[in-house]
Amino acid sequence: MADQENITNLSELGEFALIDKLVKNVKIYNDSTQKAVGDDAAVIDNKDEQTLVSVDILCEGVHFDMTYCPLKHLGYKAAVVNFSDIYAMNGTPTQIVVGLGISSKYSVEAIEEIYRGIRLACDRYHVDLVGGDTTASKSGLFISVTVIGKAKKEDIVYRNGAKPNDLLCVSGNLGAAYTGLLILEREKAAFMADPNMQPEFAGYDYILERQLKPEARRDIVEKLKEIKVKPTSMIDISDGLASEVLHICKESKVGCMVYEDRIPMNQKTIQTAKDFNIVPSIAALNGGEDYELLFTIAQSDYEKVKDMDDVRIIGYITADEGQANLITPDNHQIPIEAQGFKHF
Repeated sequence: MADQENITNLSELGEFALIDKLVKNVKIYNDSTQKAVGDDAAVIDNKDEQTLVSVDILCEGVHFDMTYCPLKHLGYKAAVVNFSDIYAMNGTPTQIVVGLGISSKYSVEAIEEIYRGIRLACDRYHVDLVGGDTTASKSGLFISVTVIGKAKKEDIVYRNGAKPNDLLCVSGNLGAAYTGLLILEREKAAFMADPNMQPEFAGYDYILERQLKPEARRDIVEKLKEIKVKPTSMIDISDGLASEVLHICKESKVGCMVYEDRIPMNQKTIQTAKDFNIVPSIAALNGGEDYELLFTIAQSDYEKVKDMDDVRIIGYITADEGQANLITPDNHQIPIEAQGFKHF
């Protein structure tokens, strides 16, 4: 947060001056953006393509903790997790609209720092910030991001397209964001007990970044298109692998088998989970916030995908509707249950 000597109270600026200050350096990347910030509504022209829309709300004390969450990282994450939803539809995010509920404890400089993170995400993914709103909050900070994307009708991938014998694939590795959160919460508890302590973050850079500054898997979507593979179903992993597997099974009216020893995990994730007396695969199944892609492909596409960088085949789809099972290394079958983040 900004130095105390250089902070500006929100009341000194007012809503419209604040908005002008936050968006003055916004760049436009997409031809579909006909009118961005500055009128009653943005104007977007997607011509012959389908428009995709999604929204996420992040609430202080529920989705983030200002004890250890840098403001710039928070803005970046708020944008990227929305981009991930559009990539999970096999689309391209093109615009976002940002709403902020701000309490009086936040200065103008603090809100600017959040917007620096949002703009960084927009610059990296070539997404246009086209509008938003700010309002007062009596209980902390709220960030609502609505993302707009596009895709050709024939390219869109839903959760309901998985078929028996399809292969179940996942990008990247899982459980890292959750174990990063465990480290942050551990150090917060130590700080609350002794405010003079220095946090012990050395060696945890990777899992901390996965929690505080995740990335959307645009690269995976682009690579699948390059090799001419259209997934039969797809979803991003926000609430844990177990939850997302069950979503695909429910929407597609199928079952699945997931091999526990095929779930990709980073070595630091595995070791950290063990340090907290957690079975590593449980962290991957139920941790959430990895924002990797879980998708199914037809068996005929196996040769194209089997050697794809950062993608692993972890199981297959069955005709047994609602029967999602984890196959352990000793060949036992355990029903998969979602124990990840519950919103209410």
